[in-house]
Amino acid sequence: MSTTNSQHRLVYIATLLLAIATYLYALDGLHIPKNGDEYPYTHITRLTAQSGSLLPLQSEMEGMRNTKPPMIFWQGIASTDWGQDWEHWRLRWPSVLYTFLTGLLIFLLARKLGNLRNGFIALFCFLAFMTTYRYGRPFLTDPPLVFWLFLPGFALLYWRPSAFDSRLVFPLLAGLCLGIGFLYKSFMLIVPVGLTFAWWYWKERNYDLRIFLLKDSIKLILMTAVSLGLFSLWFVLDPDPEAILQEFIFKENIGKVNQDNYLTKLLWGGSSVWSQAIGLLLNTGLFIFPATALFYLAFRERRTMEATEILLWIWILVYFLVFSLPTQRSARYLIPIMPALAILLSMYWDRIPLWAFRLSLIFAGLFVAGIAYFGLRLEFFLDEHGLYPLTIWFTMALALGVVLYGLLRHEWTRDLTPAALLLVYVSLAGFFHPFDHEKGHYGQETINNMKDKDVWVPYNFRAKYERYGFMLPGAHIHGYRTQDKFTPEELMEAHEYVVIRRAPSQTLDLKNCKRLDTRIDVRSRHNSQEIREILLDNRLDHLFVNEDLVYCPRLS
Repeated sequence: MSTTNSQHRLVYIATLLLAIATYLYALDGLHIPKNGDEYPYTHITRLTAQSGSLLPLQSEMEGMRNTKPPMIFWQGIASTDWGQDWEHWRLRWPSVLYTFLTGLLIFLLARKLGNLRNGFIALFCFLAFMTTYRYGRPFLTDPPLVFWLFLPGFALLYWRPSAFDSRLVFPLLAGLCLGIGFLYKSFMLIVPVGLTFAWWYWKERNYDLRIFLLKDSIKLILMTAVSLGLFSLWFVLDPDPEAILQEFIFKENIGKVNQDNYLTKLLWGGSSVWSQAIGLLLNTGLFIFPATALFYLAFRERRTMEATEILLWIWILVYFLVFSLPTQRSARYLIPIMPALAILLSMYWDRIPLWAFRLSLIFAGLFVAGIAYFGLRLEFFLDEHGLYPLTIWFTMALALGVVLYGLLRHEWTRDLTPAALLLVYVSLAGFFHPFDHEKGHYGQETINNMKDKDVWVPYNFRAKYERYGFMLPGAHIHGYRTQDKFTPEELMEAHEYVVIRRAPSQTLDLKNCKRLDTRIDVRSRHNSQEIREILLDNRLDHLFVNEDLVYCPRLS
C-alpha cells in the first residue's frame, strides 16, 4: 500500500467519524434544520400516546389527524415509552439510525459496483447532501421511508441477477418492505416504485415484452399485493376508517392531483416541472456543482453506460416523471432517489472536473466564514464575550483549513469535499449553541414552578407550540397564533401564565403582572427589507426575539 493510499484511507476513516458526530451533535436542539411537519407529527404522537391506544390517531388540529399513516407516530410512541420520556432526541434518534442504515446499504452497493473507495465516497456524498442532513435527523417520515423503499432496490442490484430470477422469496420480502414504507408515507408510492421495478425487470429481459410478461409480471403483482395488503391493515385496525378515507385518501393524496390550472402550474411558477428539476440538484446542497457535472457527463456518455448504471438512472427518471404529475410539486418528494444519486456520483467521481469540487469548497468556505462572522457579531450584540465555547471556534477554523487545503492541493480536492461540507453543518449547529442551551431555555426553577400550570405560548406554524412542551415539561401548553396580532396587554388580561414575544429593543409594561423568566429565541420568516437590514445595517435585532414568561394573578 502506498503512502498516498494510506493517507486517503485515514481521511476516509476521519470523515466517517466526522459524519457520525455531525448527525449526533445537537440532536436535542430546538433549532436543527428541519421541516415544519415535525411539530404536527409530535402533536399527534403525544396525544395518541396519552390516549393509551395506538389507534385511532389523536389530534386537536382540525383536519390534521390522519395526515399520515400511523407508523411514524407508533415509532415516536415506542422511542419515548408512550410519551413518558418526552425529549427531542428520543423522538429523533430513530431517524438518525434509519439514515445510517441507508448509508450502510449505499456503501455496500457502491463498493460492490466499484471498490472500497467508491463505497466510502457514495456514503459521504449521501450524508453530505443538504436534504439528508435536513430531513434525515428530525422526527419526520423521510428517513424510514428512504430506507424501506431503498432496501428492495438495493437487494435487486446487489444480488443481480439471482434476485431478478427469484419467483417468490424476493417479491414477498420486497412487498413487506414496501408495505412498511407505505405505512410511513402513502400507498401512492406504489406508482413510482412499481414503474421502476417493472422497467428494471423489462430491461433484464432485453426489452422482450413477451418474456417479461411471462416471467416477471406475476412477481410485480405479488409485490404490489403484499405491500398494499400490509398498508390496508390500517383501515382494518382503525375503528374510524371513514375518517382515514376522507382525511388521508381524498385530502392528502387525491387532493394534490385534482386542481385547476394544471398546465399553467406545470410549466410556470414555483411548483413547475422546471423548479422541480432545479430542486433535485438543490437537494444535494453544496454538492450541486459536482451533481450538475454528473448529469452532463452521464448524458454525454449515455451510449456507453453499464447495465447497473442505467438501472440507477431509470430509478431517478421514473421518480422525477411521476412526481411531476401532481400539481403540488416539491423536491422533497424526490428524496427517495438521493441514494441512487450518491452512488452515481461515486461512479463518476474521478471523471467529474476539479472545478466543480473547487466551487463546492469555495462556497463551503464562504458559508463557514459567514457563520463565524455572525457569531462574532452576536457576541458583541449581546455584549457577552465567551458566548461560544472554544470547541465551536476550533471547528470553524478546522473547516476553513480543510477548504484551503483542498483548494491548494489538487490531489486532495475531491476527497476532502465531503468532509468540508459536513463541517459546514457542524459549524451551523454550533452557531445555534447559545439558543439550544442556557440563553434559549428557561431556568430549572421556572420549569419546576410551571408543572401542571396552563401556559399560553406563541406559534406561527401548525402545532409549533409543541416545542414548548420540551422547554417546560409538565406544563399544560396552549397556543395562540402570532398572526392574530394580540397586544401584550390583551394577552396578559386573558391568561394567567403567558409567553410574550418582543424585540430586544422593546420594553414590556407589566402593570400588575410579574416576569418569571426570559429566554432568547431565533426569529423566522423575515421579509426582504429585514434581510437587507440584517446584512447591510447590522440590524441583528431582526434575527432574535425575547420571550418573557409572565404571571398575571387572577382576581378572585
